[in-house]
Amino acid sequence: MIVKAVAWAGDIDGYLEIIDQRKLPGEFVKLQCASTEQLYEAIKTLAVRGAPAIGVAGAYGLVLAGQKLRQSQSLKEAVSIIAKSCEYLGSSRPTAVNLVWALDRVIQRAKAFAARRPKGDLRSLREVLLGEADAIFQEDVDMCRRIGLGGEHLIKEGAGVLTHCNAGALATAGQGTALSVLFEAQKKGRKFKVYVDETRPLLQGARLTAWELQQAGIDVTLICDNMAGWLMKQGCISAVITGADRIAANGDTANKIGTYGISILAREHGVPFYVAAPSSTFDLSIESGQQIPIEERAADEVRFLGETRTAPETVAVYNPAFDVTEARDISAIITERGVIELPTAERIADHLR
Repeated sequence: MIVKAVAWAGDIDGYLEIIDQRKLPGEFVKLQCASTEQLYEAIKTLAVRGAPAIGVAGAYGLVLAGQKLRQSQSLKEAVSIIAKSCEYLGSSRPTAVNLVWALDRVIQRAKAFAARRPKGDLRSLREVLLGEADAIFQEDVDMCRRIGLGGEHLIKEGAGVLTHCNAGALATAGQGTALSVLFEAQKKGRKFKVYVDETRPLLQGARLTAWELQQAGIDVTLICDNMAGWLMKQGCISAVITGADRIAANGDTANKIGTYGISILAREHGVPFYVAAPSSTFDLSIESGQQIPIEERAADEVRFLGETRTAPETVAVYNPAFDVTEARDISAIITERGVIELPTAERIADHLR
């Protein structure tokens, strides 16, 4: 079963429906976001998460912003208001480039409409917003499938595959990025085993990826984050595959905290390390991973496990949400356009061109 993490319901006066990933796997709950404020909170608190999914959600957030426009406003004023909503929603998660990419794409579409039809009506503008958000949604669905088809050959019969965090259907509008590769390999009839890191501190691997893979009938084993190296030493891991939240021009890749350490372990043990991500995840304005902004989250995410305190109340906490894996430790990047072997700035530029 492939779940739908985000879906628009209705026309321009509709709402965004999302799976509340904070509740999984204990409860399967859907939220109805009917305002940009609700969506901002949903993104900020990880009710919806995963770079492609929050990009799609952000695009629909501008449709929600359009619902607040008044008939007395000019088209120029309306576009200015939508642009402010872009800035507001974009500030919710600073590392994942897909969010800013999707927001910018929708607002540019709105500006182009206003430039062509300065006397146009607000309803037509709102239809343009919804049309562009729908296009981003559908492209994401198609992108996921193409990533899976392009990378499934990397998952060999009998392989032991390690993945970190969640890069499945819950992180996209389609069937995922890294997990899409596994789903397509499964469709080919290949048998393999997936080891899922729990992914501290919010346990996206334990709560989300393990749940998704079980739903799909894939052989999955959950491990603690600090067990990956020992499994590699024992020969249990023959490939690592993760998603990405931002990829610099040289191939340095930001992903969930803990990914960097796994890449070093993989290099030490001669295990190929693959990244699966859409081309929209590349940020060519950033030369290397040193320039990628790293979101730092609330201390209580580390001090607590769910509702249970696991650390002293006043202990200092460092809680970066992401780290950066260097391109030299990435065997290949799988996009909807194909596979970039041993990524470099030149190979990435050629691939995206």
